[in-house]
Amino acid sequence: MNKKRVIGIGETVFDILFKNNMPITATPGGSTFNSIISLGRAGIACAMITETGDDYIGDITCNYMQKNGVSDKYVYRHEGTRSHVSLAFLDENNDADYIFYKDHAAITLDTALPSFTPDDTVLFGSFFAINPAIRPKVSAMLKEAHNAGAFIYYDINFRKSHIKDLPFVMQNIEENMSLASIVRGSTEDFNYLYGLNDATKIYNKISPLCKNVIVTAGAEAIHVFTPESHNIYNIPPLKTVSTVGAGDNFNAGYLYACVKGMEKEEERIAMAIRFSRDVCVQEGNNISQELAEQLKE
Repeated sequence: MNKKRVIGIGETVFDILFKNNMPITATPGGSTFNSIISLGRAGIACAMITETGDDYIGDITCNYMQKNGVSDKYVYRHEGTRSHVSLAFLDENNDADYIFYKDHAAITLDTALPSFTPDDTVLFGSFFAINPAIRPKVSAMLKEAHNAGAFIYYDINFRKSHIKDLPFVMQNIEENMSLASIVRGSTEDFNYLYGLNDATKIYNKISPLCKNVIVTAGAEAIHVFTPESHNIYNIPPLKTVSTVGAGDNFNAGYLYACVKGMEKEEERIAMAIRFSRDVCVQEGNNISQELAEQLKE
């Protein structure tokens, strides 16, 4: 695979991280956004299709993208709205519990859109990808990318807070799976969606929609399914500082390996783990500048 550009489709939020009920850092974030910033920092050509408010946080977000080599050409500055905010509270294991302050009904995605090509990789996920308010536009984009031959990576990233919405968005989730080249989900995601935790049962459930699936489970083993194989990769123990962005940077590492032409599955998973571990030993949402410089050497 020789893809030249990674395009993210997703929301932006301003993440404020708390430890012992005290704020310790604040930075622009969002699931797909975190992945794209890390890829841009690592030297990959990236763009982000998203929205943000026409406020000070929106300015910070766009400046942050530019600073990290990510195009903000497709960012819609939503006039008269405030940017979304996320509060992340770290527990004794440095795992995060989130509170979101968002107005999903205000999302319109009235922005310029790229023309997709076979050289593109598209990364998308979370509630933004299934939000009924913008579903027609998101679905049309994904179909255009799929028909153009782009590589499409779908990270389900379904939050517990949206379980009440599941009857209204399940069709959107499964359409996303059917358009994706690869689906990545956690056992937590699949438990919310289907009441399943076993990786093989999960694959049997969704393989009619997508034949290439990665099932993660936090610090536990990673299961990778293709039509030809089922491989399991263990994760070495790690003392974490924060798990915020761990899954997002797993995605970034996997796609970095793809863009760089790493054909072997074990190489891609190793890079995904490398990105994820790097973000877990710091307080940021993205890979460190040190890792970014190592990758550019």
